[in-house]
Amino acid sequence: MGKRVYEFAKEQNVTSKQVITQLEKLNKPVKNHMAVLDDETVKQLDRVFNPEKYRAEKQAEAKATSTSNEPKQEKKEQSRPQAAQQNRGGQNNRGGQNRNDNRNNDPRNKKRGKGKGKGKPVKAAVPQEADPNSKTSQRKAARLAQEAEMGNVIKYEDVLSVSALAEKMNKKPNEIIMKLMGLGVMATINQTLDDETIELLASEFGFEVEKEVVVDETDFETVEIDFSQYDLEERPAVVTIMGHVDHGKTTLLDSIRNTKVVAGEAGGITQHIGAYQVSVNDKKITFLDTPGHAAFTTMRARGAEVTDIAIIVVAADDGVMPQTEEAISHAKAANVPIIVAVNKMDKEGANPDRVKQELTEFGLIPEEWGGETIFVPISAIKGEGIDELLEMILLVSEVEEYKSTPDMPARGSVIEAKLDKGRGPVATLLVQHGTLRIGDPIVVGSTFGRVRAMVNDIGRRVKQVGPSTPIEITGLNDVPQAGDQFIVFEDEKKARAIGEKRYQRYLESQRRESAKVSLDDLFSRIQEGEVKDLNVIIKADVQGSAEALAGSLRKIDVEGVKVNIVHQGVGAITEGDVILASAANAVIIGFNVRPDGNARSMAEQENVEMRLHRIIYNAIEEIESAMKGMLDPEFVEEITGQVEVRDVFKVSKVGTIAGCYVTEGKITRDAGVRVIRNGIVVYEGKLDTLRRFKDDVKEVATGYECGIKVEKFDDIKVEDVIEAFVMKEVERK
Repeated sequence: MGKRVYEFAKEQNVTSKQVITQLEKLNKPVKNHMAVLDDETVKQLDRVFNPEKYRAEKQAEAKATSTSNEPKQEKKEQSRPQAAQQNRGGQNNRGGQNRNDNRNNDPRNKKRGKGKGKGKPVKAAVPQEADPNSKTSQRKAARLAQEAEMGNVIKYEDVLSVSALAEKMNKKPNEIIMKLMGLGVMATINQTLDDETIELLASEFGFEVEKEVVVDETDFETVEIDFSQYDLEERPAVVTIMGHVDHGKTTLLDSIRNTKVVAGEAGGITQHIGAYQVSVNDKKITFLDTPGHAAFTTMRARGAEVTDIAIIVVAADDGVMPQTEEAISHAKAANVPIIVAVNKMDKEGANPDRVKQELTEFGLIPEEWGGETIFVPISAIKGEGIDELLEMILLVSEVEEYKSTPDMPARGSVIEAKLDKGRGPVATLLVQHGTLRIGDPIVVGSTFGRVRAMVNDIGRRVKQVGPSTPIEITGLNDVPQAGDQFIVFEDEKKARAIGEKRYQRYLESQRRESAKVSLDDLFSRIQEGEVKDLNVIIKADVQGSAEALAGSLRKIDVEGVKVNIVHQGVGAITEGDVILASAANAVIIGFNVRPDGNARSMAEQENVEMRLHRIIYNAIEEIESAMKGMLDPEFVEEITGQVEVRDVFKVSKVGTIAGCYVTEGKITRDAGVRVIRNGIVVYEGKLDTLRRFKDDVKEVATGYECGIKVEKFDDIKVEDVIEAFVMKEVERK
């Protein structure tokens, strides 16, 4: 069996990217650094990267060719005397030509040229040069310089008046007005012209028009960096580790930190700033120690595209879990390379093949199965496979070629921020481009200040840091938010002015209610051109229902908008779903599932709309009606309370009676109820009886016990949740 690309690159002490490039030159392209090379290709590459091995063969070939060329050299030497004679003849001819030239220069021959002029002075063929110090020459030079600088191109920013356009074209305003009259337009000297008229007039006078876009420096997040004026250098890759709870994310981070931290001292490694760098083979990798995919997407929702590579940790004895699916969805939404770390390989029930099989359903196919996803088996608690995982990260970063420049003012994102009692606002920044130095005037989100002190990931003070480096700074006037972007300015006054403008804009945005997508106003926003894609998150009780609902929604055909399924999953609606919906500006559709209390409160806080259904056709019709502008909600469901089943009593001729405790709100006799088991709705109907002790009651409030009999349903179990709701009629907005 041949070698893989990265193995050959490691042997030759070159990068995988260089090997891949050389294979393209040899007309043998490969997909990535994990491709297998045959023996013949290895020999060809070996000749390229190790020419000294084959130098003896080349010298022998050179001698053989030189021996065969000796007769030709003798013939060349025999022909040299003839060439020399020809050269001497050429010199004689040149000498004769010089003699003829001397005859022409003979002063005695000047008399022959005299004609009718009889001694009159002959006018010089070349005119005398003008005095460069004269006013006429200076005006002419200035005009020529102005024309050269103008280059027949008129540049303007917003609008131009007739007089301003005439000045730019070096024409009189009357000429412009006459041209406009010829075009049927009556204009005065101070009248402003639209872009089309300016372009038409400029073409009439032989000019081109170039409208310059004015860049608002307060929106520096939207300004793209022009890297063409800088020399780009390789930078460390930024890695985020995500996965399900208790699959070993924190253990993996600790294992890497304790063994590979840059300049780590024995027993003295302190994690200060939520991010750190490790050194592998003299190359650095930056890890973000985020709480998980929720924080990852929260930062991305604020425009912080900080992560280069995402590592999904999956336990070999547990397989793919709900939060694993969410982490994959978040990583794919960020469009970053994914490396799967199969953890807990030291356990008895470890089955990595099952993990690979389950992940193929999400498009993560191992390389040995013909895919492009890297799978690395590890044991975080024993430290096994850590070196291989870090090596794979370096290989991906080599192929992706992450580059930046340290020569520009620093730009980057906020990883986290806090208010320290002794130091004031403290922000952890990730420098993505440029170099950050102590004393730099900086604007961070809606805050500003001057960098007073910088502390790196091992608690040491530094004076400057380059790209892909995490750093903790002080000196801001307020605490920024995680995910805010920052930029360094040369002038402190300018930084203060821009920071104050951004703060005012932030206050105004806080006063306004954030405009999330709502099915109620979807049609009007489609007509206004605000919405092109309707992002939807689907949560259902079983996988089949989720796939059926997703397929039906994708088939909805409405002009001007299409349905985009951001994520689909099984189980109750969680906080992670709400965070993802907030980041993607999506609507959550729940089919036979309910949100938990935290998810519901977060949805209200983030203004994320949730639509809950038990009939799949109702969900499809609601989305289609909203897209077509026919949505007419007449009733709104209001949750009045929740009760927890703590005991169950079987009564003959009556059925099952649930002994319950009201945990939230109140439950009324006329309310509709649904029985929820592990976040999934198992029944929806009405109350048959509601009692306290032996008395029938109309309602039971929070903190009281009661007995409940659900109409036509006896399969009630302990720890079930009974949710009470009423349908209220509302006016259409």
